[in-house]
Amino acid sequence: MKELQGIGASEGIAIGRLGWMESGEDTVEKKGITDVAGELSRLDAAREETIRQLQSIYVDALKKLPEKDSMIFQIHIMMMQDEDFTEAMRQAVRTEKVCAEYAVWEAGRTFSERFAKMDNEYMRGRAQDVVDISRRLIRVLQRKEEKSDFSSAEPRIVAADNLTPSETVQMDKSAVLAFVTRQGSRTAHAAILARTLGIPAVVGLGAGLDALREGAALIVDGSTGRVLVNPDGKTVAVYREKQREEREHRKKLLKLLHAPAVSRGGVRIRVYANIAHPNDVESALENGAEGIGLFRSEFLYMGRDSLPTEEEQFQAYKQVLQKMGKKPVIVRTFDIGADKEVPYLHLPKEANPALGYRAIRICLDRKELFRTQLRALLRASAFGNLQIMFPMIVSPDEVKAAKAVLEDVKSALSAEHIAFAPKIPTGIMVETPSAAVLSGELAEIVDFFSVGTNDLTQYTLAVDRTNAAVSKLYNPRSPAVLKMIEIAAQSAHRAGIPIGICGESAADPQLTGFYLKAKIDELSVAPASILKLKENVCRS
Repeated sequence: MKELQGIGASEGIAIGRLGWMESGEDTVEKKGITDVAGELSRLDAAREETIRQLQSIYVDALKKLPEKDSMIFQIHIMMMQDEDFTEAMRQAVRTEKVCAEYAVWEAGRTFSERFAKMDNEYMRGRAQDVVDISRRLIRVLQRKEEKSDFSSAEPRIVAADNLTPSETVQMDKSAVLAFVTRQGSRTAHAAILARTLGIPAVVGLGAGLDALREGAALIVDGSTGRVLVNPDGKTVAVYREKQREEREHRKKLLKLLHAPAVSRGGVRIRVYANIAHPNDVESALENGAEGIGLFRSEFLYMGRDSLPTEEEQFQAYKQVLQKMGKKPVIVRTFDIGADKEVPYLHLPKEANPALGYRAIRICLDRKELFRTQLRALLRASAFGNLQIMFPMIVSPDEVKAAKAVLEDVKSALSAEHIAFAPKIPTGIMVETPSAAVLSGELAEIVDFFSVGTNDLTQYTLAVDRTNAAVSKLYNPRSPAVLKMIEIAAQSAHRAGIPIGICGESAADPQLTGFYLKAKIDELSVAPASILKLKENVCRS
């Protein structure tokens, strides 16, 4: 038996045989060109196609992953749009008169090496992201189909030099027992995705991986970073027992499936699910969701070439409401902006899209879009327990304006003799410091609050959550962020309305106690996090 030591990147134990993943490297030949303008045009067209592909992967990722992990592909889109990176590629074409493929390869290598040499571990992890997007762009230029780099008749422990985020998220989970890689770190996006997908992973094994052959028997311990090669029967038995203990813990969690989340002090807190697509409802119910705390409706608008019709939206909302029965379904009106690529809306390019033309601002400016969505929502309300939530609110005036449009739509539907629920609660996202500070006034004109901690954190701390250079400053546990939540909770309780948390920190076990103390009424998390959250509440 041989032991390799790497970095434990995703906990869990896997026992099985090794399957090598084909290298994703593409051969790039340095070819000279004469038509510089034509080559630049070809490069620009390929960049646009690559962005479209990444947007599609992003939409698909949202069906499997929480929003914060799916944001990896938004970061990739931003990298592809980065002016310095784009100019480096174009400059190589202009000055060296080389083909676009080689220009991309050269720029990708330069930028990847630049990240790899940085002192900050997180920033070093971005080197593989550059490799990922460069490789994708080269394949588009070469007109190559998307590769399936791993296939096996039976589930295997997948070995590779490294894994890109797109390879990780697009891989058939049923075919993979674990990941082991020569390179990588805990902060690499592929490692983050492995943790989210629940796949054990050990990275950074170095040259030790070279001796492994296809079909070798392995034990992978994602917690300790140990990889055991050709283990003896006694060792296998020990790790089988550890696997059994893991399964027993999961069985205990399943006992909480239909049980309420009640703390040791007797505080009851509702546990809801965040979803991005109607197909996610099954997962929410299978994991014991008491309702849908956030339906991200904007993803009905993404990954397509035109606006969804009223009927398309109606059918999507109706499907979710019918499946959830009497359980509440909170639908957030579309939070589209320049950070979410929806080309057919022709949104302006912005230096700081998080602070720009997005969400309720678009709704109140382009009311025809807003009215169509509200008509679909109201029609669907006849089939379940619908609640409507407005995002990115900064003032009571915005809420009043949004509710005025809602009332106009109700009047229009009534005139057309179209049925809808007589009473539909309306609430807001508390995700700006302004909304938290003005929460006393806002609580008087809405039926509920839901705190979006992702944006609230970045706005309170002035930290762009997609900017790797300041990622260390992004802290949802910051006293300043928690103070904002406390202010909103106190305002909600004084007004007699419920308040929930629908941002990623709702699943943070270190914040469960705080939420209980603040008397938060509901926590909404990714379906896969529901049972662990219930366990945390019951232990608190």
